[in-house]
Amino acid sequence: MEFFIIKKDAMNNENINGQEPIDNVEQLLNEHETRVNKVKEISKLGLESWPYRETVDSTCAQVKAEFVPETEKGCENKPAKEAEKEYSLAGRVITIRLHGKTGFCTIQDRSGRLQIYVKQDIVGDKEFDFFKDYIDIGDIVWVSGKSFLTKTGEITLKVEKFKLLSKCLYPLPEKFHGIADIEIKYRQRYLDLISSPETVEKFKKRSKIVRTMRNFLDSNDFVEVETPMLHPILGGAAAKPFVTHHNALDSDFYLRIAPELYLKRLVIGGLERVYEINRNFRNEGVSTKHNPEFTMLEYYTAHEDYIFAMAFLQELMKKVVSETCDSMIVKFGEHEIDFSKPFEILSMQDSILKYGDLKKEDLLPENIDKTIKLKGAKLDNINCTLGYKLAALFDAVAEKNLIQPTFITEYPIDISPLSKTCPNNPEVTSRFELFISGMEIANGYNELNDPFDQAERFKKQVEAKESGDAEAHEYDHDFILALEHALPPTVGVGVGIDRFVMLLTDTTSIKDVILFPTLKKR
Repeated sequence: MEFFIIKKDAMNNENINGQEPIDNVEQLLNEHETRVNKVKEISKLGLESWPYRETVDSTCAQVKAEFVPETEKGCENKPAKEAEKEYSLAGRVITIRLHGKTGFCTIQDRSGRLQIYVKQDIVGDKEFDFFKDYIDIGDIVWVSGKSFLTKTGEITLKVEKFKLLSKCLYPLPEKFHGIADIEIKYRQRYLDLISSPETVEKFKKRSKIVRTMRNFLDSNDFVEVETPMLHPILGGAAAKPFVTHHNALDSDFYLRIAPELYLKRLVIGGLERVYEINRNFRNEGVSTKHNPEFTMLEYYTAHEDYIFAMAFLQELMKKVVSETCDSMIVKFGEHEIDFSKPFEILSMQDSILKYGDLKKEDLLPENIDKTIKLKGAKLDNINCTLGYKLAALFDAVAEKNLIQPTFITEYPIDISPLSKTCPNNPEVTSRFELFISGMEIANGYNELNDPFDQAERFKKQVEAKESGDAEAHEYDHDFILALEHALPPTVGVGVGIDRFVMLLTDTTSIKDVILFPTLKKR
């Protein structure tokens, strides 16, 4: 049997298990070599360090939950007869404390942690020596025995049998400090999960949030679907794409920036309430609020409008908060977000006036350039339209002030190429975005279903693209063909799940709610 041992010079002085300081690398490599030698010795004993499996019928939490101590006067603290059963479980060794012919360990499985007690008189000399000589922190072991209460009042499993299931060749991050190197935390998420119960709970909560969303939509007669990740034509949102090449077809494809155009095809086909929870990809910057690969919920409702959509989204979010949080008031950073109250509704223009301390005349075409300069708003193109200038002002003065849940409505038509115009104001669209704690959480609008109007807007997007706008849509002939088969009045909504999870877990970086965030190569 051959074993590959990583050499220090091959590691480029990188921290391999997230512990500081970096000088600890030599110690870690020595420990790795020691453990590899143990594997060799175990093999010489005719045993395996990674055997097939053992039957597991219990969890750490189950052992604790089923423990029933005797409370009658004069009785010792021990399990009642109905709780005196033998458990078989497996877990990772988190701590080891040896005391002569006995040893205490803490093991950890998916349900939590449990103390186990290994005694030489019970398991036998040979087995105890194996435990003492070859079991290390980080190993995964199988144990079988009965529960009891120690003198210190801790529910513990008295081990009658045990077996090494999987040898860990590196020590775990230090118990009390966890992973000090934040990049290691993301690159080796398994170490973060092993050493941080808080991280485990955060991702369990994320799963519950998504499950609650799915259940809510299912209960409202929505159908879950999957649409393509590879798009032959760029569209569905304003964003820079990732481009890939399909060799057999000799064609370029885009990793989807949004599933919108495919989901609307399904509404045309008769799936009047449809949703998808899946990944989108945008070739843009990385920040505490942005990851190139992110998860979206996108859903479409035929024969409703954006007014309905705002009320429905509010109901969905309140349901998720009530099911996954301890209170309808959620702490996020220095703020307390109150989901119990009705969400505020402001037009884009009114929000600019309110938070920018401006007057309506400051936003007129002849004055807006001066206002933009005064407020330090950023424009990619100085010759862009009035709608883009209003959006830039909104980003500069209003967005950061939208702490409590707030719907922003009446977006300019030139920044909403797929949205239907407002019937009482053709300059703006029947669209909203939901902001919470200064972050855009959701976007929704009445879908443009006039194929002639959509074709004209696509043409303008093509002109913008030819003028250098890398985020502009392409002309999608197939989607126009689909619209010509009649899209019913429909409203669509997209919800950024990663950001919503950030809010409900009091997490200020999106990387901490994505198991494997996008990182630079080493």
